[in-house]
Amino acid sequence: MNDVTPAPTQSELDEVKKANESGKQPVVFVHGLWLLDSSWDRWAKFFEDAGYAAVTPGWPDDPTTVEEARENPDVFANKSVGDVAAYQQQIIEMLDRKPAVIGHSFGGLLAMMLAGRGVSAATVAIDAAGGRGVLPLPASALKAAAPVLAHPSNRHKAVALTFEQFRYGFANAVSEEEAHRLYDQFHVAGSGVPLFQAAFSNINPGSEAKTDNKNPDRGPMLVISGELDHQAPDATSKAIYKRQKKNKDHLTEYTLIAGRGHSLTIDDGWEEVAQTSLDFIARFVK
Repeated sequence: MNDVTPAPTQSELDEVKKANESGKQPVVFVHGLWLLDSSWDRWAKFFEDAGYAAVTPGWPDDPTTVEEARENPDVFANKSVGDVAAYQQQIIEMLDRKPAVIGHSFGGLLAMMLAGRGVSAATVAIDAAGGRGVLPLPASALKAAAPVLAHPSNRHKAVALTFEQFRYGFANAVSEEEAHRLYDQFHVAGSGVPLFQAAFSNINPGSEAKTDNKNPDRGPMLVISGELDHQAPDATSKAIYKRQKKNKDHLTEYTLIAGRGHSLTIDDGWEEVAQTSLDFIARFVK
């Protein structure tokens, strides 16, 4: 983990300012590996139309666009789970109101980490990465992570997926045509560090990839699972739910989205997942 957390970008500061000035309940969206914050653009509008203020921070040093990210992929290298969590937390703490937090994939793990630090009013973790204490390692998850984990030197690199790897890990539940469109529109390289941290979290007591699931300030949490997900299979989501349910102070719920894979936040069925998330959050914060 880096000793110094980078300052937020001007765009992120503008989003925080806009949210604070609106007086509306903020919702923070946290993306995972191989995507940018722009992957949440439709969700941000969806929630703003419902009366919330959307904040979509990136990871430290994220490029602004997919095109820029592909021109300079090395910028993603060496970003750890702890680095990103610290970056996201500083942005959250600039908000006047405690936000709801929604995260997907490694963003789901980050959302749960932030909830465990008591900075989330309500949390939705969608097809989240496991982390320490989550034991299942289904074969599909290992295959989906193999492009990174198969080569130890990738830990300190930025790794892009081929279309075939993206198709298996993200877009297995959509048509070939849609998979190509999602790959072209959204895919960028990702840091190898988080995958290694998650893979070895259960044999590393000091792993950054862990959540405080018992914090009395954690807030209510919904775990959403895509039935056909290869990257974060349902067995992982169920194990996350079982662990988070140990929180005695706040509700923990689990929802299975039938027929959906890891691309469920960006593919043509994203609105179903967004509505499920909105319905949960609206029960607790408005």
